Amino acid sequence: MTHLTRIPGPDGVAPAAQYAHVVTGAGRLVAVSGQLALDEDGTLVGEGDAGAQARQVFENLRRCLAAAGATFDDVVKLTYFVTDMAHLPAVRAARAAHLPDDRLPASSAVQVAALVRPEFLLEVEALAVVAA
Repeated sequence: MTHLTRIPGPDGVAPAAQYAHVVTGAGRLVAVSGQLALDEDGTLVGEGDAGAQARQVFENLRRCLAAAGATFDDVVKLTYFVTDMAHLPAVRAARAAHLPDDRLPASSAVQVAALVRPEFLLEVEALAVVAA
């Protein structure tokens, strides 16, 4: 039994298609800083390729969550920062490899003018709640 409750469409709010409006849980909070498409050596993965960058970002998120004793099942919120909204399908595809549609977290997507370096196309941060 999961320790999280997902509410995709609260009363009076249009239903969510790619996220849950509300996720609640009890336990220990895990905050994961925004992850970029860097491999373990700090080398950019997928220059100019949003799909490759998104896959690396989600792999980095997976590793960060694991270091805190969490998994994607524990994620309550993802925040996506993209340099172009056209990258969102690639981000969603990478997310789908880790999160099934029945366990989607609350999410926000923000288009930004730039990230820390111009070759980065996206960054994703996560909040998770691990059962106590």
